[in-house]
Amino acid sequence: MYQLPVNLPLERPGGSLERPGGSLVRLRFTALAVGTVCCPLFGFLFCVFWSLIFNFRETTATHCGVPNYLPSISAAIGGETPQRYVWRFFIGIHSAPRLLVAFAYLEHYRGLHPNRRLRCNVNFLLNVSEILCLLLLTYVSSTEDKGIHQIAFVCFMASSLSYMCLTVSICGKSKRLSAEERRSYYWKRRLWVFNLATFLLSLAAFYRHNARCEPGVYTVFAFLEYLVVLSNMAFHMTAWWDFETKDLLVASSSEKRI
Repeated sequence: MYQLPVNLPLERPGGSLERPGGSLVRLRFTALAVGTVCCPLFGFLFCVFWSLIFNFRETTATHCGVPNYLPSISAAIGGETPQRYVWRFFIGIHSAPRLLVAFAYLEHYRGLHPNRRLRCNVNFLLNVSEILCLLLLTYVSSTEDKGIHQIAFVCFMASSLSYMCLTVSICGKSKRLSAEERRSYYWKRRLWVFNLATFLLSLAAFYRHNARCEPGVYTVFAFLEYLVVLSNMAFHMTAWWDFETKDLLVASSSEKRI
C-alpha cells in the first residue's frame, strides 16, 4: 500500500494545500534564565573592576574629599567610558528576555491562583515597571540628568521591593508547589529580606556620609549597594527552579497555501 510522505503538503478541498506545523526553536527555560541574569551580572562586574583598575580616582571621588575605596554603582556604570557603553549594551539586550520571563510568570501565577488574577496582574505590572525603570536609569546617567536618574532609581527600588514582596506572598499562599518551586520560594523569601535589609543599611550609610563626611563610610555604602544589586539578580535567578521542566518553544502552525 502506498503511503503519502509525512512531509508533503496535504491537499484540502478547493485545491488549497496545508503544510503540517512543526517546532522551529526549542530552548530550555533554565538556559534563558541563566543568560538573562548573566548579562547584567557580567556588565556590573566589568564596570566595577574596570573602574577600580583604570578610573579609581575619578569614580571614588566624593564631595567631602575623604578617603574612599569603592566606586558607587552610579559612578561605575555611568561616569566613565567604556563602562557606560558596556553597561548599556548588556542591560539593553537582557531587557527583552526579562519581559518574556515576566509574561511567563504572569501565566504561571495565574495557574497557581486562578481566583486571584488581580494580585497576579499587579505582580506582573510591578515586574515590568522594574525592568522599564532599570532601562531609564541606565540610559540616563547621573552625570547627564541627575534629577531623572534619581527619580528612575527611586521608582526602580520601589517596584523591585514591592515585586519581591508580592511574589513571596503569592508563592507562600499556594498549596500546589512542586519540590523545586518550594525550593524557589525558600530562596525568594530570604533574598527579599536580605535585599530589603541591605537597602535600608545602604540608605543609613549614605545619609551618614553626607551628614558627617567620615572616612570609609561611602565605601560601606558602595559595598552595600553591590549587595542590593547582586541579591536582586539572585532573586530573579530563582526562575531556574520555577521553570526547570519548561521549554521555550517557537513553532509554526499549519500553513495554508493557495
